Amino acid sequence: MTRARIMARHPSVVIMGVVCVGAFVALALAGPWWGWLLVPLGIGAQMLNEYNLHRYIFHLKPPRRQWAFDLLYQAHYGHHDFPTNTKLFFVPIWIALPMLAANTLLVWAIAALLGVAQAHWVAIAIVPAGGVAMFMVYEWFHMTAHLNLPKSAIARRVTRLHNQHHFRDFSKWFHVSPGGEIIDRVMGTDIDAAALKQQQRIEFIRTLGMTPDDPRLLAARTRFAPKYGLSDKEVARAGIVPAA
Repeated sequence: MTRARIMARHPSVVIMGVVCVGAFVALALAGPWWGWLLVPLGIGAQMLNEYNLHRYIFHLKPPRRQWAFDLLYQAHYGHHDFPTNTKLFFVPIWIALPMLAANTLLVWAIAALLGVAQAHWVAIAIVPAGGVAMFMVYEWFHMTAHLNLPKSAIARRVTRLHNQHHFRDFSKWFHVSPGGEIIDRVMGTDIDAAALKQQQRIEFIRTLGMTPDDPRLLAARTRFAPKYGLSDKEVARAGIVPAA
């Protein structure tokens, strides 16, 4: 119930959940039978999307311009800065909805260009149904990884690997969803057990390699503290550079 309440407070999760349910209802009531066969394609595509968005967009080199930095701070940097803040757990609505629209249009356009009949059902089955269902799975397990509560064996494994991304090496383990670790292994962004024993924790890991008192971070924390419910003490503590 705690997790359901946390998710229900985030607009992006609620809206994407409604979209997903609507897509499955539409498939059930009016869609072609073969539409259901395309849902797994959407699941696989979303797992790749999860990895690519996390690695290549959310972990972009911190921009020099404050406005661009602030966008990435809201999208992801802030989550690393304050990993237990529930308001920073989820993908913002201004990222989720454009991605949903763009991916749906892309799949529809490809299907239409290939001359596939009922291309709109191809797009609905792959993106709003399969893709968004997997997105909701991602949001659930990502939230669970950051909460201190009883977890299933699958959730414990997700938590262990995701904690390595947050607290050992932020350039590794970009997947979160169960099963996604195969993508990291193929892409060379995994950490094997032997390497984990030898590898030192990356310096300034919670600030993605930036010093905690970087002016861009200080400005972003101050600007977004009210939005994310950060106290003055939390903001001040985050800006302290550890003694050498």
